[in-house]
Amino acid sequence: MAGGTSRRKALWLLGACAGLTALGADAARPRAGSGTAAAAQTTARARPAVTPTPTPKPTPRPAAWTPGKLTALKTPVQELSQLSPPPPPKSIALTLDDGPHPKWTPRILDLLAEQQVHATFFIIGEQVKEHPRLTRRIADAGHQICNHTETHPMSIAGLSRKRVRTEIGDAHDRIADATGVVPQFFRSPGGAWSKTVLEVTAEHGMLPIDWAVDPRDWARPGVRRIRKALLKGKDGEILLCHDGGGDRAQTLKALEDVIPKLKKRGLTFVAL
Repeated sequence: MAGGTSRRKALWLLGACAGLTALGADAARPRAGSGTAAAAQTTARARPAVTPTPTPKPTPRPAAWTPGKLTALKTPVQELSQLSPPPPPKSIALTLDDGPHPKWTPRILDLLAEQQVHATFFIIGEQVKEHPRLTRRIADAGHQICNHTETHPMSIAGLSRKRVRTEIGDAHDRIADATGVVPQFFRSPGGAWSKTVLEVTAEHGMLPIDWAVDPRDWARPGVRRIRKALLKGKDGEILLCHDGGGDRAQTLKALEDVIPKLKKRGLTFVAL
């Protein structure tokens, strides 16, 4: 189960993964006293002083978090997210959390195949353990598979660094073992972010993803309400739905209507 707020802005990180290498740059530098470092210092002294050409900085985009919620964290991950490129024009992303579920995930996969739509699945490690073949089916169908922790702790923002590493790391390894796919993106349960969660996400080479439209389908508010909320989705936004965590009949019924209608508006569904 995952909660959220409709005030969240979409976090699009397409093509930004290469920027994560900058986060580990300090660790890769030679340490003082090593042979490499000494050689580098000698070479540097032998070269004439040259004024380096300044590197142009990308224009930051607004952070994709709830206003003020994470601004104070000032983490490299957040700075990177602000510099990530925009989504493709006339596109929208459907994301599905908490699976794979043995009953509802196959039905949603059938719908996506019928509509020729690719989606992004944020899956739970424990569910992968129970349903490895279904997990592979998601990947084989061309959908994006991402990390949603091992056990879906709603209190993850307040957990110790050791526990956060276990939650994210175990799911990361389990997904990779089951599918051969190394997750590139992470979504925190309930959208609960903290400095520790963001840093551990970066340690595993992933980028954090939030959402723009939350119909709260996990609460089963009725097909009409889910449909109404999803149809408010706009160009460049991320839709949040669930294929696991309980009865998803309402979600499936709503998507059967929503996907064709959004496509008729000229929107293309893309995986992150």
